[in-house]
Amino acid sequence: MKLNIKNETGRLRSVVLGQPNSMGGVPTLEESYDAKSYYTIEHNMYPKEADIVNEMNAFEAVLKKYDVEVLRPDIIEDYNQVFARDVAFVIDDKMIISNVIADRADEQEAYKTVYEKVAWRKIINLPETAHIEGGDVIVWNDFLFIGTCFSEDYRNYKTARTNEYAIEILKEYFPKKRIIDLELKKNDKIPYEGILHLDCTFNPIGKDKCIIYKDGFVDESDYNLIIDIFGEENCFHVTDEEMFEMFPNIFSISPEVVVSDKAFTRMNNHLRDIWGMTVEEIPYREISKMGGLLRCSTMPLVRD
Repeated sequence: MKLNIKNETGRLRSVVLGQPNSMGGVPTLEESYDAKSYYTIEHNMYPKEADIVNEMNAFEAVLKKYDVEVLRPDIIEDYNQVFARDVAFVIDDKMIISNVIADRADEQEAYKTVYEKVAWRKIINLPETAHIEGGDVIVWNDFLFIGTCFSEDYRNYKTARTNEYAIEILKEYFPKKRIIDLELKKNDKIPYEGILHLDCTFNPIGKDKCIIYKDGFVDESDYNLIIDIFGEENCFHVTDEEMFEMFPNIFSISPEVVVSDKAFTRMNNHLRDIWGMTVEEIPYREISKMGGLLRCSTMPLVRD
């Protein structure tokens, strides 16, 4: 397979979609590794496997409607494998294998059949202390936006998934990219007060537009930089409640077509009526209760 990911919205040809089967039981609060899951476990709202399966089947049906090749990881018994984005990600023609948090290390084994489709010299294995996950990496032509946490308390946060060392290594592998690190607010227990990954607060769509949540960034200057790059008129701003519901984390099949949660009425109407996009709406409320949404569920491999 010839990997090719130059941006977030080029016409999608091949993608890995996460695996909803055999998720196991409801985690304890101590076992949760993101604030949204913590919140839903605490409020006895954690989703049921049957609902997760239905939502992911609806997503797969939309992808296949557009003739996208859909690959799936092998099933690990009693293990949450919904969020493919964090296990590995592609930049240009290289696949970077993430050093995910220890709670999710077993997931790598389930992607062996995917990795075997890629030339070994196109796969980058990072040093053990370089932590990064695909949700923090947004490829946008000459830009590489990377969400991170520079806090001295980095090791104390389960939601701090990308560190400075990993960013330095990506600079070595992609010297021609303009790499922009964006520090995200972190909170392991209160989903309104922290951002798990960059794509939960910022996501480019179309050819020159983006969805953005201003208060997800530690420094307002980072938010302002994105506004400068995209232009105020090309940014859709989400509210606190919309960030909590995961509005930014939709998924592009092409510059003209996005897959979105059907509950995102205000944004979906804007994308259709103001920006002229085709919005494929599916139910994804249950999966959102685990701290991720549509972009999190995918690992794009080939785009035009």
